[in-house]
Formats: sequence, structure tokens, C-alpha cells
Amino acid sequence: MSVKLRMTRMGRRHRPFFRINAVESRVPRDGRVIEKLGHYDPIEKDESKQVVLNTERIKYWLDKGAIPSDTVSQILLREGIKTKYAEEKSARRAKARAIARAKGKLFTKAERIAAEKAAAEAEEKAKAKTEEEAKAKTEAAKAVEGKVEAEVKPEETKAKEAVEAKAEAKPEVKAPEAVEKKVEVEAAAEPKAKAKKKAKPEPEVKEGAVKEAKVETKTAAKGKKDEAEVKAKAETKPETKEEKKKKKPARVKKIDKTDEN
Repeated sequence: MSVKLRMTRMGRRHRPFFRINAVESRVPRDGRVIEKLGHYDPIEKDESKQVVLNTERIKYWLDKGAIPSDTVSQILLREGIKTKYAEEKSARRAKARAIARAKGKLFTKAERIAAEKAAAEAEEKAKAKTEEEAKAKTEAAKAVEGKVEAEVKPEETKAKEAVEAKAEAKPEVKAPEAVEKKVEVEAAAEPKAKAKKKAKPEPEVKEGAVKEAKVETKTAAKGKKDEAEVKAKAETKPETKEEKKKKKPARVKKIDKTDEN
């Protein structure tokens, strides 16, 4: 069975403490320990007291073929203990980094963050340049417009100003003055109209003519009534004897019952 050098977590919540042990490869993290080789306290402020190792026993197990984990190999390198597994890993890592750089790819997270920052700065610089160019173009256009306006003939501008001044200087007729003029005209026209009315003589109606007209209307009405009565009499013919007989009721003969017996 192979032996591994790895760490087991100790301590409590928010207060981690790690112990470095020699353990069989098949045993779980908190399983049976072969030998305790030291400890690592990340919260300790004094760096010299953070790591405590038994270097003699660590070298013994490394000579026997024990394989350290990645974190344990980093701690051993800090203390000056080199292992062939750590050297092989660093060589593989350097080779992979070289291949990635040759292809133009980013290998580590720090390189990616740095590349993103550089890209953001480049974008900001490009935006600033475009804004400056746009401002310069607008300023140049304004300058050209000012020159064109200055080159316009001064006579034309003066003529326009004179026309505008005349239009503004026209006197406006006030409303009360116009009303007063209308009232004066109406007052002068009233006596003339009255004089014309007096000059025309009104026709006088005589009493005799009125009476004659009434008599004529009455006679005309009587004549119409007489004509109507004559027409009605002419239309109604006298009855003949035969018609009178027809109108009379027939006499019924009485039969005596004595005669029949």
C-alpha cells in the first residue's frame, strides 16, 4: 500500500487548524493516521509559527516513496524541502504555460483578469478619442458657418433691417377713435332721414269712400246667396203622381172568420 502526506482539518468554525499526517492512500480524510508530522495554522499572525514540521520524519517517508498532496508540497517548498513530485508538477506547468502563450491564450486566472482590465482601458481610450474627434468636427463646422455669415453682403442685411423697421413703425388706428368717427357719422345722418320722411305726404282716407266700399261688399254677398238658392230649387224636381202612390202604404183587407165557416 502506498503512503500519502496530506492535511486533516481541525479546530472549529471560523477558526481553521490543519494537521499534516502520514496516511494510507485508501483511508478517508479523517481516518486512521500512521504518524503525525506537523501542523499548519493560517490564522497565526507570526509567519514563523504558522508552520511547524518534523523534517526528519518527513524526509524518511519521502525516501520510502510517500507522495505529498499539492498543498503539502507547497508548504514543504517554503521550508526548503524539495520533492520529485513537486518538481515534475512545476515542469509540466511551465510547459503548459509556454504552449498557451505560443497560441496566444491565457493560462492563469491572474493573467485573464489583467487582460480584461487592459481591454477595458483600451475601450475607454477609444471612446474618449471618438468624442474628441466629434467635438473637433462640430467646432470646425461652426467656424465655417461664422465665416460664411460674415462674408454676406452688408447692403442686403441693411435693406432687410430697414424693411422690418418700416413695418414696425406703421401707426395703428386706435379702436376708440374709430368708434367716435362712426358715432359722428350716424348723428349727422339722423336729421336728413327725418326730413325725407316729413317731405312724403301720407294719403288721406275719406269716410264716404269707406262707406261705399262696405255697401258694395254687402250687395255682392247677397247676390251670391240668391244665386245659390236658385240653383238648389232648379235641381229639386216636383214629384209625379206615380211616385206619390208608391210612397203610400198598401191597404190590407180584413177577412171575417164568420164568412169562412
